[in-house]
Amino acid sequence: MNTLSKRLLKTTSNTLISLVVVAVLWLFSLWALDVTPYIGKNPIDVFNFLFNSETAAENRTLIFSALNQTMLDASIGFGFGMLFATLVSVLFTLSKGIEQALMPIAMLLRSVPLIAMAPIIILIFGRAELTVAVMGAIVVLFPALVNIVFGLRSVTPAMYDLAKVYGANKLTILRTVAFPSSLPSFFAAVKISVPGAITGALLVEWLATGSGIGYGIVSAVGRAKANEVWAYVVVITLVSILLYNIVALIEESVLARFGFAASNS
Repeated sequence: MNTLSKRLLKTTSNTLISLVVVAVLWLFSLWALDVTPYIGKNPIDVFNFLFNSETAAENRTLIFSALNQTMLDASIGFGFGMLFATLVSVLFTLSKGIEQALMPIAMLLRSVPLIAMAPIIILIFGRAELTVAVMGAIVVLFPALVNIVFGLRSVTPAMYDLAKVYGANKLTILRTVAFPSSLPSFFAAVKISVPGAITGALLVEWLATGSGIGYGIVSAVGRAKANEVWAYVVVITLVSILLYNIVALIEESVLARFGFAASNS
């Protein structure tokens, strides 16, 4: 079995273990809290809703159409958040003055709940994709920023001095030394940001766009459609677990190529 096959097998095993743990916690919570079957649905109920009921085809269309929108929204937020986090991290690494000027803004965005800022963001940017990008980027920005900055500053003084001896400037050192050294921290930021971007997408759908799983859950709750609510929750949970493990697989492959041991190994 080659290295890629071993990594795929490991990722598949991790995904299955995560799903089993979630299912056990799900069933245990329903039992321990004595949730009425009218409200609390188990995995069989959700499976029947999606595949065995008379309206299963319509149910799948409804759920997966909302999922596609949520994934689009999460991708926009993730992309903008990681882009800004990377650019700002580079600026912080190159200049302490810029860090001292901008870090309070990042701290403010982190400390104020997004739900409190949402009305202002919606007033400024409307309810279109730009609001999705802004709110998603805010969710992703701070944790990614902290991890990437830490990684870029993980270069040892000896490596920094060696590069300086060979005439490298700050940008060259950043490109040839700091970026490769920051890969473990960068992937840690990605793994944190993927579920964060999904959470941000759900929130912006609920508060602003009126589409996707975020809005679908609220709408289904208001119409007392418990099966639909649980189906939304199950599907987005499965996708989150799958995406996290895919990122872990990519991380292990990239870090192995650069001579690192992946954090999940």
